[in-house]
Amino acid sequence: MNAYDATRMADVLAPEGYDETTDIAQADLVVLNTCHIRERAAEKVFSELGKVRELKEERAKNGQEMKIAVAGCVAQAEGAEIIRRQKAVDLVVGPQSYHRLPEMLRTLEAGARIETDFPIEDKFDHLAPPKPEKVASRGISSFLTIQEGCDKFCTFCVVPYTRGAETSRPISKIMDEARHLVASGVRELTLLGQNVNAFHGLDENGHSVSLAALTARLAEIPGLLRLRYMTSHPNDMQDDLIEAHASQPALMPFLHLPVQSGSDRILQAMNRKHTAQQYVDLIARVRSVRPDIALSSDFIVGFPDETEEDFQATLNLIKNINFGSSYFFKYSIRPGTPGAEMEHQIPEDVKSERLRRLQELADGMRYAYNETAVGQVMPVLFEKKGRYPGQIAGKTPYLQAVQVDGPDSIIGCIADVLITETRTNSLMGSLVGEIP
Repeated sequence: MNAYDATRMADVLAPEGYDETTDIAQADLVVLNTCHIRERAAEKVFSELGKVRELKEERAKNGQEMKIAVAGCVAQAEGAEIIRRQKAVDLVVGPQSYHRLPEMLRTLEAGARIETDFPIEDKFDHLAPPKPEKVASRGISSFLTIQEGCDKFCTFCVVPYTRGAETSRPISKIMDEARHLVASGVRELTLLGQNVNAFHGLDENGHSVSLAALTARLAEIPGLLRLRYMTSHPNDMQDDLIEAHASQPALMPFLHLPVQSGSDRILQAMNRKHTAQQYVDLIARVRSVRPDIALSSDFIVGFPDETEEDFQATLNLIKNINFGSSYFFKYSIRPGTPGAEMEHQIPEDVKSERLRRLQELADGMRYAYNETAVGQVMPVLFEKKGRYPGQIAGKTPYLQAVQVDGPDSIIGCIADVLITETRTNSLMGSLVGEIP
């Protein structure tokens, strides 16, 4: 979501004469787009601001101006604190207000600006589509936000307070943006939302449309080859979306479905509103219609009052499900959330030790999963040049990175690849059959 928002901020600033640069020292405007999910990410903002302030001061000595903006969820949650701690910041803008960046920049003479309200107007209505050449420069895979916000109020999570209530974009707006992206060279879309499978956008007749129905419509766009979506909540995984993984060829066999813990006691404390067994049963339903689907999840270790027994339940769930990949995080206290007020906070050394054990288990399972691909021929969508000359890189339907020797001309195309080797973070293979 933050990557998508960053590109949209660049797009909204383009008519003002701004263009992106890879050299921060040359920037007239630096925008730090931030995440508030974990304490470490939030604190890194202030560390980065100190470095940018030094660049700003250096440019000022040479008669050059540099403006500094802080955007995203840290901006939403701690706008006034950012201005207080770092006087070099010129403006602060929340994730629902970044369409106002041009106006804010024009009125900076009046002093530092903070814009963290949840505006009545839809920010997407104020975001001009990027130029086709800009879309093409970003690659053949693109993100597309279709839903924002969250109504779940998990006790560890700050998202409902920084992103607001669940809202879904209208179907027509999504289709227009998708068509523009595909016409500009995009071949794979990943649909984004804090709870993307809670999507319920309205169509032209005012009828609510599910995520499964939306993906069916998007799949009809000529030139769009693949569809993905993230991130989902188990309680919003409806029957029609499960069935879509069997009936819609464009919808890839990959599902990121966070469970957070394998302990019912901890899941209840997290306010997840499902049990571990319900999650296992849901995965079984998904696999019943798409047996080859690759599964990914999120896990939090060290939630308040988590015992060794609770932790073992998480290990057992991971072994039971056999995820292809997963993401693990130490519980991070987020001010304003119920979890921050809970007793029996877990010591940092215990969190770290449990995280290490989880990662060791998951690393072995991920390698074993990738090993099953060796000897198979898979359709790979090639996205870009590889790390070495003559190499191109792409992804399997299961979101595995693949490297092969091949011509740049097939970037943007799907070609069959014989998988020959597993590396730490990717698969190696060779092109087989007819090259597009």
